[in-house]
Amino acid sequence: MVKKSINTLDLIELKEFLDRKVEEFNTSNFIADDPISIVHQFTKKEDIEIVGFLVATIAWGNRRSIITSAKKLVQIMGNDPYEFVMNYNSDKLEGINFVHRTFNTIDLDFFFRALQNIYQNERIEKAFSPHPSVFGTTGRIIQFRKRFLETPHESRSEKHLSNPEKGSAAKRIQMYLRWMIRKDANNVDFGIWKNIPSSELSIPLDVHTANISRKLGLITRTQTDGKALEELMGYLRSFDPVDPAKYDYALFGLGAIEKF
Repeated sequence: MVKKSINTLDLIELKEFLDRKVEEFNTSNFIADDPISIVHQFTKKEDIEIVGFLVATIAWGNRRSIITSAKKLVQIMGNDPYEFVMNYNSDKLEGINFVHRTFNTIDLDFFFRALQNIYQNERIEKAFSPHPSVFGTTGRIIQFRKRFLETPHESRSEKHLSNPEKGSAAKRIQMYLRWMIRKDANNVDFGIWKNIPSSELSIPLDVHTANISRKLGLITRTQTDGKALEELMGYLRSFDPVDPAKYDYALFGLGAIEKF
């Protein structure tokens, strides 16, 4: 496929259009109907990190069903996520049947144990160390995935940690990193991680943001994968090199809410 370029005037107009949509959707009103609402129930940094990671992990499908499952996760952790993880053993899930799509109790047990292993040795932010050759959060996800999978686990659980090395856009974990890193004046994203710059962030590319991006000419690739994300982020970083992930609100809002 020959890539169709967008001329400078169209890019300027498109940037202005998306900036307006960011202002429209990146507000506190966004929180109530989004899975991030569950994370906003907590104020302790470690609780936010743990709940955010688990909620992002199951964030596929209908937003309402994600929120329902996320509430069950919080209940399982006794509304005290960090304390639960640090004192976790597999017996705590005895008699509990958690299922969200293909993520089940076996996977949840592994995730609790892997989080415990990380927190016993370092902060989770440090587990997202820079990659020697892959830029930004995509490289950090590769490094984190290797660290997370050091904990013994069944092979079935690996599919719940997207692998950019196999071409994945890693939508859910990119969303988690946006929550943790992005400095949001409207307090939707948390911005509690200070050592990773927002300029590194990529948006969580899903069916809504990808389809809207194609309609706007920001993606020519038909697959919604890592290469499509790279193509899109080239434009978004040119629009705002400091905070490119803010455009997730515009693209998601146009697709999921306005049905653009």
